[in-house]
Amino acid sequence: MSKKKNDTETIKNPSIFQQNIIDTLELNYMPYAMSVIVSRAIPEIDGFKPSHRKLLYTMYKMGLLTGARTKSSNVVGQTMHLNPHGDAAIYETMVRLTEGNQALLHPFVDSKGNFGKQYSRDMAYAAPRYTEVKLAPICNEIFADIDKNTVDFVDNYDATTKEPLLLPTTFPNILVNPNQGIAVGMASCICSFNLSEICDTAINLIKDKSFDIKKTLLAPDFSTGGKLLYDEGEIDKIYETGKGSIRMYSKYNFDKKNNCIEIIEIPYTTNIESIIDKIISLVKSGKFKEITDIRDETDLGGLKIAIDVKKNTKVDVLMHKLFAQTPLSDTFSCNFNILIDGHPKTMGIKEILSCWTDFRIKSIKGQLAYDIEKKSAKLHLLEGLEKILADIDKAIAIIRHTELESMVIPNLMKGFKIDEKQAEYIAEIKLRNINKEYILNRIKELEDLKNGLKELNVTLNSEHKIKNIICSQLKSVSKKYGRPRKTEIITSDEIKEIPEEDFIEDYGIKLFLTKQNYFKKVSLVSLRTSGDHKLKDDDEIVIEEESTNRTEIIFFSDKQNVYKYKADEINDTKVSSLGEYLPNILGMEDDENIIFFTTTTNYKGMMFFMFENGKAVKIPFESYKTKTNRKKLVKAYSEKSRLIFMTYINEDSDFIITRDDDNACLFNTSLISLSSTRTASGVQVYTLKKNSKISNVYPVSEFESDDIEFYRINKIPSRGHFLKEDDKKKNNLSGQISI
Repeated sequence: MSKKKNDTETIKNPSIFQQNIIDTLELNYMPYAMSVIVSRAIPEIDGFKPSHRKLLYTMYKMGLLTGARTKSSNVVGQTMHLNPHGDAAIYETMVRLTEGNQALLHPFVDSKGNFGKQYSRDMAYAAPRYTEVKLAPICNEIFADIDKNTVDFVDNYDATTKEPLLLPTTFPNILVNPNQGIAVGMASCICSFNLSEICDTAINLIKDKSFDIKKTLLAPDFSTGGKLLYDEGEIDKIYETGKGSIRMYSKYNFDKKNNCIEIIEIPYTTNIESIIDKIISLVKSGKFKEITDIRDETDLGGLKIAIDVKKNTKVDVLMHKLFAQTPLSDTFSCNFNILIDGHPKTMGIKEILSCWTDFRIKSIKGQLAYDIEKKSAKLHLLEGLEKILADIDKAIAIIRHTELESMVIPNLMKGFKIDEKQAEYIAEIKLRNINKEYILNRIKELEDLKNGLKELNVTLNSEHKIKNIICSQLKSVSKKYGRPRKTEIITSDEIKEIPEEDFIEDYGIKLFLTKQNYFKKVSLVSLRTSGDHKLKDDDEIVIEEESTNRTEIIFFSDKQNVYKYKADEINDTKVSSLGEYLPNILGMEDDENIIFFTTTTNYKGMMFFMFENGKAVKIPFESYKTKTNRKKLVKAYSEKSRLIFMTYINEDSDFIITRDDDNACLFNTSLISLSSTRTASGVQVYTLKKNSKISNVYPVSEFESDDIEFYRINKIPSRGHFLKEDDKKKNNLSGQISI
């Protein structure tokens, strides 16, 4: 569309206008992105996201910290006063916080009913009308002194009520329970740590900022248990930078009586269904022939995956194979991204605990200031009461002889030289309490109040004393709610190293290549009871080799390409089938044919090539080895002359070369030096006449002759020897033969 047409359309429809894309992003997308980061996905220093905080505070205001459980639907409905999202989103948030779901080391919601499980993908939680909840005892620490100005409050979304910006947690909840969230352009993924270890670490850091936290904070701890591989370098990285990954392994038992492996704990990041699906897939593909059955036996007693295996199965080897190829082993990637004063920041453990300590210092100062204000107000009232002690009768007389009620307070203020609040307090005393005993008992509190206020003011102005309060609270929390570790810590020494080849079932095989590029892998057991090979019309087997299932197969094509394939990745076939069509599984080029293959496990030995122009080359087999396990290599050998013969040799060997089927020479490959490059054209072995060429190459064992040494040469190049007539007949050399 032309610019003129655009302008015309803009005039006709004033609602359409041009706008700079940068301005559009700033006006529309950036506020959304900031909202997601600040108000939804990233947790704050108290360890909660806004959705968690709104839900728990609603339950606190409903009296569910000490009362009986109530229906979850009731809590969901009440939470909508603070959280405008739908009931489904609120209930899903609650589910994760419950004891029943087992997602947290220290759940905040005491639950009754089915809330699903963290370790199950398909176990659905019940509807909110069927489940009941209340706050767990540990929430006493979450809401400690929340009504004493420990945290700031703001209006809710419609300004009809107030809600806390943060919750005054008396322990570093941000590191005690796991928290994950994906925002815009950033994410957060915080693993959980043992409560007692975190409290001890926080106490030691408050006392000594240079404290080595690894002495008390051993490693992350997860609600699903399992085993954690302790990698000191990775743990240091996580502790210092807040980023890194943790390797987790499942726990299992072996029931010898029933030949059954029982998985009883799994990594936090996976689930039962993913594990079972992956194992079933591997069993169907033939990777795990030891496994006969797998089932989910999880019940009220806890998680259990049962894996039935064949007798005499090496369980340790099988489990290491499963760890390597299934979610029975998984990683937890840490990214300690936390909102500090509204700004996202990625921090290590020490910095997080330092920020939490600053937050608690501010909270405790708020609480102390609140207590000072309340006690000062009470002291002020009692000081006024003390003044009427000298003449109670005068106070009674003033009240009795005052004609107007509105003048009682002013007359008391004038008669005893007290202020309005003190006079109001005295005037409100019941008649029965206007006696000397009552007044003396109340005045006795004066001294305690004065001493208490003095101590509160000293504490408020002493950061050292405030830190002692924090440490005292941490010790109390650890004693009340601390639990033993759920996740076992293991070292690399405890993990049995199993060679990669042990993951592959080892058995004898025989490999067959046909002229039309069909390939068969037949087990030796199957071969013993088989009949004739099934082949296409005009097809024939050109190469066969016996090997094992742990070998690697190297295919050479007529276009100077090499294709590499592991034997265990090719399906076993029977001789009664056509086998695998190599162009399909190797991804070969058009009109390309495989002309040779060999197998190897260590890439030792050499490849020997003989070309039509009389040149030969030896290439170290290691030249075809790659660090990245590439499936295809180009320029595997020289293309300057037509290839007549190739083979693999483990050591230097004798070969017979024929020229035009009338001349021959016997030589040993030791006469040829190893080439440093795969595409080398080789050295001249046979001196050729004009229009002459090499016709055949034979391993010496395949050439029939009564006097084979007659053809021996000891240096190259050579003109060779004329073929004896008997040798021509014995070896059918009436015409040229080529590969």
